[in-house]
Amino acid sequence: MDPVSQCCRVFLFLGTENLQMKRVKCFVDGFNLYHAIADLKINHLKWLDLHKLTQAFIKPTQEVLDAVFYFSAYPTWLEGSYRRHQVYVKALEAMGVTAIIGHFKEKQKRCLKCGAQWCSHEEKQSDVNFAIHLLHQAHMDGFDKAFLITADSDLCPVIDLVLDTFPEKELVILTPPDRYQIAREIRSKVTTIKIKQKHLAVSILPENVYSNTGQLICTRPVEYNQKLK
Repeated sequence: MDPVSQCCRVFLFLGTENLQMKRVKCFVDGFNLYHAIADLKINHLKWLDLHKLTQAFIKPTQEVLDAVFYFSAYPTWLEGSYRRHQVYVKALEAMGVTAIIGHFKEKQKRCLKCGAQWCSHEEKQSDVNFAIHLLHQAHMDGFDKAFLITADSDLCPVIDLVLDTFPEKELVILTPPDRYQIAREIRSKVTTIKIKQKHLAVSILPENVYSNTGQLICTRPVEYNQKLK
């Protein structure tokens, strides 16, 4: 092979290596993000496109968003919230998000002072689902970099485990709006970036969500209209 051709082959090889993109997956703590948005009291921000939100933190020339996982549970005893949540999950799934839904468990509580009793609800499985899917994807070599949208310190053990077992994997925490300060423990583990209101504002789902074949999947609930507070 003549020197010029050999030089060109080396250049093309190096160029191909340099163009290799990092595979990114995003894991979303649904209620942790939802309650942060609810505290902003701007209802239309709840109609959030998680793919678009994650893309705001991707380095487009170096990384590619491979998948988004959403972990939550349905509040089945609250008719309106349950209905809106179901519609939202349909919209997310139509946009390619994988939704993993846990459940709530009834728990009887009693006031120690007056003896009054009432039924409360505790979310179950979401944190566990988040942890096992993150660990499973790391074990499968399913990502090079993972965004974790949460401020929940309960996830510190799985973060430690992934970092210790798979040191080549990069984890980045994206803290929900106004949750950075309370996320001290979890952000001490890895790089942490704040999700700001401006990121939410430019990451809203369309009013009508359609399938790839043009079929209407769902429409934004009226409670999420921009004029409502």
